[in-house]
Amino acid sequence: MPNHKARAAATVVLLSAALAACSDDGSKSSKDTKDTRDTDLSAQELSWEDCPAPDAAEGGGEAPSPLPGGAAWQCATMKAPLDWDKPKGDTLDIALIRAAASGGKDRRIGSLVFNFGGPGGSGVTTLPAFGQDYAKLRTRYDLVSFDPRGVGRSAGVKCEDDEKLDAYFQEDSTPDDDAERKKLVDNVKDFNGACEKNSGKVLPHVRTTDAARDMDLMRQVLGDDKLHYFGISYGTELGGVYAHLFPGKVGRAVFDAVVDPTESAEDGSLGQAKGFQLALDNYAEDCTSKAEDCPVGDTGQDVKDKIAALLEKLDSKPLPTDDSRELTQTAATNGIAQALYSRDFWPYLTEGLDRAYDGDGRLLMTLSDSMNGRNEDGTYSNLQAANISVNCADDKARYTPEYVEKKLPDFRKASPLFGDYLAWGMLGCTDWAVDGAADHPDVSAPDAPPIVVIGNTGDPATPYEGAKKMAEALGKGVGVELTYKGQGHGAYDSKNKCVRDAVNGYLLDGTVPEEGTVCS
Repeated sequence: MPNHKARAAATVVLLSAALAACSDDGSKSSKDTKDTRDTDLSAQELSWEDCPAPDAAEGGGEAPSPLPGGAAWQCATMKAPLDWDKPKGDTLDIALIRAAASGGKDRRIGSLVFNFGGPGGSGVTTLPAFGQDYAKLRTRYDLVSFDPRGVGRSAGVKCEDDEKLDAYFQEDSTPDDDAERKKLVDNVKDFNGACEKNSGKVLPHVRTTDAARDMDLMRQVLGDDKLHYFGISYGTELGGVYAHLFPGKVGRAVFDAVVDPTESAEDGSLGQAKGFQLALDNYAEDCTSKAEDCPVGDTGQDVKDKIAALLEKLDSKPLPTDDSRELTQTAATNGIAQALYSRDFWPYLTEGLDRAYDGDGRLLMTLSDSMNGRNEDGTYSNLQAANISVNCADDKARYTPEYVEKKLPDFRKASPLFGDYLAWGMLGCTDWAVDGAADHPDVSAPDAPPIVVIGNTGDPATPYEGAKKMAEALGKGVGVELTYKGQGHGAYDSKNKCVRDAVNGYLLDGTVPEEGTVCS
């Protein structure tokens, strides 16, 4: 099943473009590695060209549309060491995208680098999807994003093929007996073995610390003295690790939908169980409080009871969809979780549930496919492969089925609906080919300038409490916490004026928000 450590903001786009594999083994070096391995990679010059249309592995579709006013998106490739401990050895390609600043050279501050999360989210496909939301920031910055190593075009990790992924995501991820538990363990082992077989060379080099070093190389190649940065979801963890490694190179930085850097993998999964349950509670109350009837329940509790009954039924009697696949209990749970990432998706959840009660599983399956990176034509991006690869390279913990079973009561207490789903998801790194780096990331950066840290009280994937933990871990006077009383994953893209004014004021003018600012 998917590993939901900190899903990308891109997942709130139903038809979001995703990621492409770089090569059969996920470790393709630059074509001219022999010519560059003995040179200083910080001196390389980027060749910016019009961006191509994404291929099937990236989500398909058209090339990014020009921004208002006709500004074109441009793409380039940066070479980085495959192994940062051997900086003059083999290289890999890091895919970049940018839109040039619109306000003229006199007003331009530099580049503003975005990471939209995941881990596993492609910045090359996500930035254009959200580009208009950052139009004001583009008045003074080149908007820049990238596919982190292991993602998309940047030596994208490859595990199973499309047919096997269809089967993998159909499997029961919440076993009820010994036979189902054995099958789940075997499925995870087979998936992880495929990752090692197809991408073994790159798997030891996709840690967040590696991506942070890539960002500092990117800063130099882009010609910036400081890294100005906007991190969302997992992107906040990446930004925190960068600040720890390069505190003197941090420019103006914003962390939105903040990962708690003090948590273990287990703590993070348990926190998400609570977060998704809170989001479900809020959705149910919202649906039943409207003037018109809520088609999926009469009261908030009734909505949740009916969802639980649906999922129990699907465990033995899946629903048909548009293809040979069926809406299983796992797929339905996955689709419900996807819809809770954004309040804008709540109507889709209502419609999907309403249809499912009538025997039609298609819309909930579409939502589940979006979470898993499945494209309309049945191909997959490498979203899940990259997600598991980065998480397992980062997280030291390895959990056994016996340990998960012992912890099930805690997870069920946190969320009757999502508890089992997220508890069993902790098996994702069992039998992984690479040892995890640490129990949790080090983001201490006492010498860095202020970093604005935004927590959303209704965030399901990165619960609100994580923002305070991040601010404290960064160091006194570094993390400046701002609270948004809202729903969904993240705050800036909610278009809340208070949040946007605070973020824009800092990034554009250097005005640090008052500590403890609350937006609603």
